[in-house]
Amino acid sequence: MKPSTKQRSTSKQRRLRPIVANDLLRFVAVTDPQVAPDGTSLVVVRKSAGHSGAVESSLWIAPTDGSRASHPLTTGTKDTQPRFSPDGSKIAFVRCGSNKIAQIALLALNGGEASVLTEFPEGSFRSLAWSPDGRSIALSFRATEAEWTDAARKERERLGKSDPPRVLDARWHRLDGDGWFGAARHALFIVDAHTGAHRLVYDEDAMGHFDLAWSPDSRCIAIATNRANDALLKPWKTELLILDVAKRTLSPVPGLPIGPKGAVTWSPDGKRLAWAGRRGRDSAYSTENLELWTCGVPVKHKGKRGKHAGRHDHHHHHHHHHHPRSLTHQFDLCLGVGTLSDGADAAFDPTIRWSADSRTIYTRIGWEGEGHLVAIDLDGTAPRFLTRGAFEHVLGNLSSDGQTLAAIRTDPVTPAEAGVLALGGARATWKPLTNFNAALAAELDLSAPSEHWVTAEDGHRTQVWVMLPPKSAAKPKGKSKKRPGVLEIHGGPHAQYGVAFFHEFQLLAAQGYVVVYPNPRGSKGYGRDHCAAIRGSWGDRDWVDVQAVMQFMEQHPAIDAKRLGIMGGSYGGYMTNWAIAHTHVFKAAITDRCVSNMLSMSGNSDYVQLPDDYWIGTNFDRPETLWRASPIAHFKGVKTPTLIIHSEGDLRCNIEQAEQVHTALTLQDVPCRFVRYPMSTSHGMSRVGPPDLRVHRLEEILAWWRRWL
Repeated sequence: MKPSTKQRSTSKQRRLRPIVANDLLRFVAVTDPQVAPDGTSLVVVRKSAGHSGAVESSLWIAPTDGSRASHPLTTGTKDTQPRFSPDGSKIAFVRCGSNKIAQIALLALNGGEASVLTEFPEGSFRSLAWSPDGRSIALSFRATEAEWTDAARKERERLGKSDPPRVLDARWHRLDGDGWFGAARHALFIVDAHTGAHRLVYDEDAMGHFDLAWSPDSRCIAIATNRANDALLKPWKTELLILDVAKRTLSPVPGLPIGPKGAVTWSPDGKRLAWAGRRGRDSAYSTENLELWTCGVPVKHKGKRGKHAGRHDHHHHHHHHHHPRSLTHQFDLCLGVGTLSDGADAAFDPTIRWSADSRTIYTRIGWEGEGHLVAIDLDGTAPRFLTRGAFEHVLGNLSSDGQTLAAIRTDPVTPAEAGVLALGGARATWKPLTNFNAALAAELDLSAPSEHWVTAEDGHRTQVWVMLPPKSAAKPKGKSKKRPGVLEIHGGPHAQYGVAFFHEFQLLAAQGYVVVYPNPRGSKGYGRDHCAAIRGSWGDRDWVDVQAVMQFMEQHPAIDAKRLGIMGGSYGGYMTNWAIAHTHVFKAAITDRCVSNMLSMSGNSDYVQLPDDYWIGTNFDRPETLWRASPIAHFKGVKTPTLIIHSEGDLRCNIEQAEQVHTALTLQDVPCRFVRYPMSTSHGMSRVGPPDLRVHRLEEILAWWRRWL
C-alpha cells in the first residue's frame, strides 16, 4: 500500500504550481462575519476583483451546521456591513447603488429581493446597530460637503467650471483612506426600521469618531466620544455618555479616568459598560497597552427595575464593582495589536463581546505574531486563551445565547475564511463555513514559514519568521545551493507581522527568495516594554534588532550573504531608508510609502504630532531629536540601488517623503526608480487598493529584485 500512496502524493506535488502576482486577482477577501441571533447562520462580506477591475463586495450566507455551502445572499456589487435584526428575520446592510449614493437596505431572509430603506444624501455610513427591540437602527453617517458630491462634480463638468478651492477652517479635515471631508463629520442618527425615517440624535463629536452601544432595554445608547473643540490635540478628553433616546438627553458616566475610550459595549443584564482604553494622555494608538475597562452603569439608566431594586442592587454588589477598573492592567496584554498582511486590512480596532450571563468578556489579543480569542472574567482571574496555535483570528459578533462567535481565521498557508467558534469549553472549537479560496490554494505550492528567536547585542530577543522557496520554485543558478535573502520590515511601527496569509511573501518565496520577517522592538505583541523601547527614538533599539536579524540572515545556511535585499512600507520604509543610510550590506532596497524626514512629515501627515509627547520638540521648535531620527539626515554616502514606491494620494506619509529620497539618491548617482501611484490611491494601497495597481506594484518589486539580486 505504501508505495502507491507515495506515488500519488508526488504526482499531486507535480501538479502544484508556484504562486504568481496575478493570483491576487483570484483571491477572495472575507470581512465582517455576522452570526444570526439563534446561531444557525453566518453572513459575511465577500470581496473580489470584479470584471471592471474594481473591488466588488456582496453578502454571502452559510448555515452553521454545514448542511449547505455558503451562497450569495445579495446580487449587489457594493454591499457591506450586514447586521441581523434581533429576531433574525432580516438583515440590514449598506448598499451603494448605481448613483454612487449609499443607503441602508433591508433583506428579509424568508425570500425576496433587498429593498432600500433610507433616503440619506450622498455620504458615508459607519457603526450600524439594531436596537434590541428591533424597532430602530442606530448608525453613524456623514454627509458629503455639497460642492464635493458626485452631482456637483458632474454639474461643474457640464458647465465647464473649475473645481472650487478647499477652504479649511476645521483642524481635522482629512484622513488617509477616507480622503478630504473638510468640516463634515459623522453624527449619530436613528432610523425607523419600519418607515426608514431618520433623525439626528447626537452630533457633538469633534472629529466624528465615536463608538456606540444600545442598552438592552433599547432606551439608551452609550457613546464613547470626544466633544472637546481641540480633540485633535487632546485625545485623552474622550468620555462615555449615555443618551436617552426618547428625551435626547446626554449624561456623562462619572468618575472615569482621562484617556482614550473606544469600542464601548453594554452588558446583557444592563448593569455594566465595557470599553477599550487606558489612563493617560496618549491616543488609542500608542506604545502603551490598550486595556479592557469596565464600570457600573449609573443607576437611573439601568432600565425597568424600580428605585428599591436599584438601591438594593447597589448595596448588594461590592463597592468597587461600580467604579471604573481595568481588567487587564496587571497582565501586560494589549487589545490593539494589529497583525499586518496583504490579505485584508489589519484588525487594529479592539473587539469586545459580552457573555450571555454578563460575567465574562471576550476579546481578541495579539501575541507573538498570533491573534487569539481570549476570555476575561469580571472576577479578576487571569485571562484565558480560548484559541491556540499559529493562527490569526478576527472576531465578529456573538449569538444571543453566547455560544457561537462569528470569526475569520487564517494562517501562513491558508487564505482567510469565515466560520464560527463554538464556546463553552476550555477551548473554542473552530468550524470553517466559507471556502472562497480553497480551489486556488489547492493549485499552489505554498511555503510554510519556520519561527526563530534572534538575540541582539544587548541581549534582547526578537521573533523572526523564515519562508524558504517551495519545491516548485526555480532552482538556484550556479554551483551554490544558496539563495538571495529579502528582509521585510513591517509598518506601524506599533503593529506586528505574524501568521496571517501574506501573498507578497509567498510570491517572493515562489520566485526563489528566502523571505525573512521579524518583529523588532517597537512591535506590538510582546508586552509593553518591547513596544515602548523605541518611543521618541526610532533608529535606535529597533535598528539594533534589525542588525541582529541581518547577522542571522548572513549566517543562514540557505541564504547567500552577498545577495541580501531589504524592503518595507510606511515605518518599514523608514527602516529601509535608515538601513541603507547606515550600512552597505544590502545589494538593493525597496522603500514603499516611506518616512524619510521627520521634520517635514510632522508638518504634513493627516494626524498631527503633539509637541513633547511621543517625540521631543517639533519641526519649528527644538528640531534636533526629530532631525537625528530622520533617515534623510544620514543619507550622505548612500550607495544602495533603491526602488521607491508611493501613492500620490497618501495622506499619512506624504509623497514628498519619497521625493526627498529620490532627490538624495539622484544627486549621489545611486541607481533608483520611482513608481508613483495615482491620487485615487492611499497609504493602504497594497492591502485595499485597486487590484490591477496592486498587481502592478508586485511586478515592479519582482523586477527590481530580479535586476539586483
